[in-house]
Amino acid sequence: MLETTRYEARQRVRGTLALAVLLGVFALLVIYLFPTIAESSADIDAFIESLPESFREGFGAETYTTIEGFVAAELYQTVWVLLLGLYMAYAAGGSLADDIESGRLYLVLATPVARKRVGFETFLALCLPIVVLNLTMPLVVFGGTIAIDYPLDPYYLLVVHALSIPYLLVCSGIGMVLSVVLDRGDTAQRSAIAIVFLLFLLDSVTLGTDVEWLGAISPTRYLDPTEVLLHETINLVDSLLLFVVATVLVLLSLVYFQHRDL
Repeated sequence: MLETTRYEARQRVRGTLALAVLLGVFALLVIYLFPTIAESSADIDAFIESLPESFREGFGAETYTTIEGFVAAELYQTVWVLLLGLYMAYAAGGSLADDIESGRLYLVLATPVARKRVGFETFLALCLPIVVLNLTMPLVVFGGTIAIDYPLDPYYLLVVHALSIPYLLVCSGIGMVLSVVLDRGDTAQRSAIAIVFLLFLLDSVTLGTDVEWLGAISPTRYLDPTEVLLHETINLVDSLLLFVVATVLVLLSLVYFQHRDL
């Protein structure tokens, strides 16, 4: 059981560990800078207030006077929500399309295994980086804030990571859909990155405008690390909606993959 998942997960171990190290180092660097930033945080906050609302909301830049506001803006809103979301979409985009393009998938499907099972187990392997990063990063971030004597509340730090899982699954689902629709892996990967980034921009530029409702189709609208870390606000309804959307995307990709010509 889950042979495809185990195989695909093994292929992602090295990249996942490298990403965990890079993100950990970057997180520690950001945290290390906070005591220096805090000395001039009042001026920085005044500058933030002068920025357009769409920029402040899009990047979670609300205040740098607290470690919660600083980490939410500099680490989670930018790196975790945007860049990690792009990475998961990219990884999912090549998950099946690469094998279709190379012809390896024909060999797999020549064995007595259903297409839906191959597709589903391939998607499950994408959960490896999501799980590993959400287990390691809270430890790194919390340890770093303790080291500089500005400890974050560990409960809300864990909540941010827990709520980010459905969001990352949605980004993976977008890539998965493109991976079964398109035959070329690089095309599916670039398209997945473009769609996730454009959805992020749509959410950002429509905030505070008459067409703010357009941003409701963006998954970034339903994950706000600043609200959790700074205001200690938890919205489980948004997370549940993201999980439902991720499930629908995966199911659609599996149904299409089952009936498409290879």
